[in-house]
Amino acid sequence: MVRGISRPLTTHPQRDGDERPDDDEFTVRRTPGEGKIMKVLVIGGTGLIGSQVIANLTELGHQAISASPRSGVNTVTGEGLAEAVAGADTVVDLSNSPSFDDEPVMNFFTTSTRNLLAAERAAGVQHHVALSIVGADRAPDSGYMRAKVAQEKLIVESGCPYSIVRATQFFEFVDAIADSATDGNTVRLPDGAFQPIAAKDVAAAVTQATISDPTNSISNIAGPEKRGMDDFIRTALAASDDPRQVVGDPTAQYFGTRLDERTIVPIDGEDPTIYPTRFSDWKAPRARSGAHEA
Repeated sequence: MVRGISRPLTTHPQRDGDERPDDDEFTVRRTPGEGKIMKVLVIGGTGLIGSQVIANLTELGHQAISASPRSGVNTVTGEGLAEAVAGADTVVDLSNSPSFDDEPVMNFFTTSTRNLLAAERAAGVQHHVALSIVGADRAPDSGYMRAKVAQEKLIVESGCPYSIVRATQFFEFVDAIADSATDGNTVRLPDGAFQPIAAKDVAAAVTQATISDPTNSISNIAGPEKRGMDDFIRTALAASDDPRQVVGDPTAQYFGTRLDERTIVPIDGEDPTIYPTRFSDWKAPRARSGAHEA
């Protein structure tokens, strides 16, 4: 069953291998008789994904509340947490660690998740939704990925009804990935498979998970184009008339790990949902307006 109001949001997803749908709209469907207006607490609701999830839920008629340290809710210290989750039907965790170093990032995700789940149990929250990363469990050399896997494990073992959405990297971070790998005029990147997705599509998937019943499982979402990371970003930089030269290097690392053809893309058996927004279509209006995504 799906709780919500049937209205278009952003894009129409498809299962891997399905033909592209005729329209580009993602419709939230509901079972006849369902239509409960929910109170949803969005941890990290001011971020790239969180702000769009808040907007989507509000458009659907739900009460969506943003929570962050700036609003007095700190999932690491627990400050304001009990008050924030009180009365919430669903909690969506889109928070991110302020540090990506191994120890701090592990501490952030494990501490904040334990605190959040404990507060939800005390408040009787019916559904915990979390955003994670496709292939996190295939990148054990990355401290960040290990922390995301630890977060997932805490959720799965908590006994709380949950839905975990794993997404590939976002189009919005392509420039930042290139910048982090730049030395002079050279961008040295892994040549392993890369299948990024638009943030609006991630937000649509998280919104769908939020208004649906808990799956008590992990789902995977990705964009429609899979290429080597070096090749993808080479094309992206060329589209922006960026003069930097991209060099594919199989020994180069991403978040502390090497990439192969399976590491951070959906693999056989994961039944990913593929969203239709292509990078060129996402990039075109930004190029016209002169916007720079980072």
